[in-house]
Amino acid sequence: MLVGLDRLPTLPGLISRCKAASFGLLAHSASVDRNLVHVSDVLGKLALRPTRIFGPEHGYGGEAQDMVGVAGAIDDRTGVPIISLYGDRFEDLSPRPEQLDGLEVLLIDLCDIGSRYYTFVWTALLAIRAAARQGVHCVLLDRPNPVGGHGSQVEGSPQRPGFLSFVGLEPIPVRHGMTPGELVAEMVVRQGLSLGVDGALEVIAVQGWDRRTMAQGWDRPFVQPSPNMPTADTALVYPGGCLLEGTNLSEGRGTTRPFEVFGAPWLDGRKLAQGLEASGLPGFVARPITFIPTFHKHAKSVCGGVQIHVTDPSSFRPYAVYLAAIALARRLAPEQFRFRTERYEFVDDIPAIDLLVGCSEVRAAMEACAPVQEVIDLVSEPGASYLELHEQAVRRVS
Repeated sequence: MLVGLDRLPTLPGLISRCKAASFGLLAHSASVDRNLVHVSDVLGKLALRPTRIFGPEHGYGGEAQDMVGVAGAIDDRTGVPIISLYGDRFEDLSPRPEQLDGLEVLLIDLCDIGSRYYTFVWTALLAIRAAARQGVHCVLLDRPNPVGGHGSQVEGSPQRPGFLSFVGLEPIPVRHGMTPGELVAEMVVRQGLSLGVDGALEVIAVQGWDRRTMAQGWDRPFVQPSPNMPTADTALVYPGGCLLEGTNLSEGRGTTRPFEVFGAPWLDGRKLAQGLEASGLPGFVARPITFIPTFHKHAKSVCGGVQIHVTDPSSFRPYAVYLAAIALARRLAPEQFRFRTERYEFVDDIPAIDLLVGCSEVRAAMEACAPVQEVIDLVSEPGASYLELHEQAVRRVS
């Protein structure tokens, strides 16, 4: 398998274009080739030096925790200024015209993990839109989806009107089954912009990837793209695990297995595990545990909860499993459980869980103690129109 960065040294036209132009780079710590060489070093070997570097959420170096604003810096590899695209306001998520001034090309290499909440694809999309307005051509070095890219692996309904945000700027399923290039190219076309060498965006596609193969089966190590995404196992549960951010349950930040481990001081892990087993959902075992987060929610407190062990990745449906887990946790501890109402990803007036699932009906059903399957059914289906779009996007980029 060759990702876009692996292919870059074999593309003389693109190399020549970057040598002749002032170009920018949007990347992060996981932007590495098959030999784990960072994109900045790959560019250096090709005698290419960006004029400006842009970093997404968590920073160009990948050090910052979730929802923490990142300041600008200087790249210690190249001495090039780094512009943060994750600050304190929604407006900080897009490069400003003066930050793109003088650039002719913007090279983008960001790892995604196949879930609409993960913000890197939206950073790429916002950067491409801003670049197009300034006449800057974008080239995206594509990467495979670590939780699979086949239509059968898609999960979750697109957001309803009024529920778009930085954890889903466009209406798509939670587990979307696309590569960053496929997803962004589809949104660029929707906006009426053109693709290709002379268009707003050119995608250097992945070659040799079996779309059903997840990161565990790749010919290279999984490189963590953010501080709490350490393994391919984490990525597989994340399309469901991120829903915990919309609650007062610890999502396992401050442990060695974030999103796989979750719970709270007032939660009975054994009863939660029993409820998940009784749900009949396939492909996993929920093991009762106790744990102490070292930071974040319930830091330094003993929590009861479970660890999700995926036993069959092909049948495991993370979104359904974690919807069930949250519904059961609320039912087990209705006095202590609550949904997050604090500001979440630049939105003050919509509960985080509603932004994550893309509607308010799920929260209302959980508060009414609706049957678990009824909760899941509210937002489980991607819909035939999306599956058609998925196939169209795959054909467009390949």
